[in-house]
Amino acid sequence: MGKTLCVTGAAGYIGSWLVKCLLQSGHTVHATLRDPENAAKAGHLLSLPGAKERLRLFMADLSEDGSFDAAISGCEGVFHLAMPLLFHSQNPEEEIFEPAIRGTLNVLKACVKAKSVRRVVYTSSISTVSAIGEDGKRIQTVDETFWVSVDHVKAQKPNGWMYIVAKTLAEKEALKFAREHNIDMVTIIPVTVAGKFLTSTVPSSVRVLMSPVTGDTEYYELAKAVELRLGCLALAHIEDICNAHMFLMDHQQQIAGERYICCAHSCSISNLRCLLSRHPDLKENSRENVQDQDGECLVQVSSKKLMDLGFQYKHGIEEIFNDSIQSWKTITSGIISN
Repeated sequence: MGKTLCVTGAAGYIGSWLVKCLLQSGHTVHATLRDPENAAKAGHLLSLPGAKERLRLFMADLSEDGSFDAAISGCEGVFHLAMPLLFHSQNPEEEIFEPAIRGTLNVLKACVKAKSVRRVVYTSSISTVSAIGEDGKRIQTVDETFWVSVDHVKAQKPNGWMYIVAKTLAEKEALKFAREHNIDMVTIIPVTVAGKFLTSTVPSSVRVLMSPVTGDTEYYELAKAVELRLGCLALAHIEDICNAHMFLMDHQQQIAGERYICCAHSCSISNLRCLLSRHPDLKENSRENVQDQDGECLVQVSSKKLMDLGFQYKHGIEEIFNDSIQSWKTITSGIISN
């Protein structure tokens, strides 16, 4: 029999696909959005198979205390994906970092109140993981134990640094709160997620994947920043990401407080361009905006810990690219040739 499960941040890329997968598996889903009445945000959820019978939308805002109480009440499990996505601020401490922590704690407090919640799967980010050891040298195989240094990130201010700090601080506070309140919580660390998408706009992670040939300077700079920081671009198919979320929710082994990277492939920007060049229907627009960056992958991002639990990836790198391009074609003009 299906469970009643809550998905916060259900309008996003991973959130919407996770709702789809949960409905397909026979579960009842409580999905939170800031504006459930917004057709652009909620329409793709309401049209999913099984939505009419087993999907309930709830308005919830991370900044409001108690906002998630109704959605989480009666749920057996909670997938917490919602996160404020501000990348620029003159006052990041008050406008980005504190709201990220407060929003996460609001969700976990609702889990305590509900009393029905048996497990929380917290969605982190590969941005919380570092490829640089304490000795300052690059690590060849990166796993969940290598946290980024918030102080170092604040000092260096790499591209996307505010997001990196916000995600790291929020996860650490979430783990602390879960320990103190005896919440069975496990963290999943997605890498760059690509493949099919349900949203009406192209997800940021897919734009990053495609940037070496689209000439999208903003997202190409993000790709370069990730490769510089991590030593590679780590990839996973959206369906594998969602399957890993559900796997961790259902796994019987005592894994509370653990972190699990979900990564199927590690590659370089050069590898991306080579793979994308196999698709002759892609136009390489505005290539003057991006500089060729040769080199092989310097680091492998390890998903061994997750796989040791029994998780298996179903999608290869070709599927990641093919599905991303196919979805891209359906809503993007001027970048894909006719």
